Amino acid sequence: MTEEKRQENKVGSLREGAESDAASSAAQQEKVEEGQPVGGARGEQDAAAGCLYLVTTPIGNLEDLTARAVRVLREVDLIAAEDTRQTRKLLSHLSIHQRVVSYYREKEQERAEMLLDHLRSGRQVALVSDAGTPGLSDPGAVVVAKAVAAGIRVVPVPGVSACLAALVASGLSTTRFVFEGFLPRKPKERESRLAALAREERTIVLYEAPHRLTKTLSALAAALGPDRPVVIARELTKKYEEFWRGTLAEAVEAWTAREVRGEFTLVVAGLAPRGEERSASRDYLPFYQEILRRRAAGEKASGVIREIAQREGLPRSELYQFYLEKSPSSSPDFD
Repeated sequence: MTEEKRQENKVGSLREGAESDAASSAAQQEKVEEGQPVGGARGEQDAAAGCLYLVTTPIGNLEDLTARAVRVLREVDLIAAEDTRQTRKLLSHLSIHQRVVSYYREKEQERAEMLLDHLRSGRQVALVSDAGTPGLSDPGAVVVAKAVAAGIRVVPVPGVSACLAALVASGLSTTRFVFEGFLPRKPKERESRLAALAREERTIVLYEAPHRLTKTLSALAAALGPDRPVVIARELTKKYEEFWRGTLAEAVEAWTAREVRGEFTLVVAGLAPRGEERSASRDYLPFYQEILRRRAAGEKASGVIREIAQREGLPRSELYQFYLEKSPSSSPDFD
């Protein structure tokens, strides 16, 4: 079955569940527009109290939309969207006809107060972004903070995340990580953030737009070092999903030479601990033994280390340092 056919089947099954509530949804919309409080998301919250739902939407594949998300969107009184046009396309596929209002970053404070008025009046409000989770590199944090301060219940309706999808498939450490979203655009703030990331030992996850990808990769290579491993996830959950793996220096070269299109998530290895801590976190001993064998066969250590680092996606400088620590009397015979 083709990807397009699977998507059509998913839309159809979700639409069937929505059609039975179409009439009641229209009635709810009329009441909201007339200013009358009505109940919503009945399985989650008593109609007497307002509730803010943070609904995660698909990042590219409609099959990632959860049944719970569909039900909440169907039952709330009001849907606040980052881009109403984008959200209405999704709702139209699901035959959901609730009232949709805009909630975007440029007027986030003003729109947050508007939503708070609805919540105080007892209405159920769903907040969505164009793709992914509201508040994560998208508008949402302001109204959540205001709702919490006002004693209004906030309910997450989780789903797919580009950050987590890229991280778990990266092959880098998932034990500890830091999500940076988009790097600052202002030069001084960007420089300061990069300097902090250069010392970060946790795995780093970033988002980047296609037109800024190579510039960001170059900045990361300069700040974190050219040999730092990176995984570039492109078009996650979509038909042309891709994972590219290598070092930051290799990434700059590779992505400068190709057409850059799509949505990007970068997963960068953290700064490796030094000495014994580094040895414990990365098992370099098999590579060290390979270097010794190949050096005994006449190869130069420099060439072997370079080849292994590229093959395994390891920082060449770290592998070289490990080799020197284990063989302090040996000549590195580096070119």
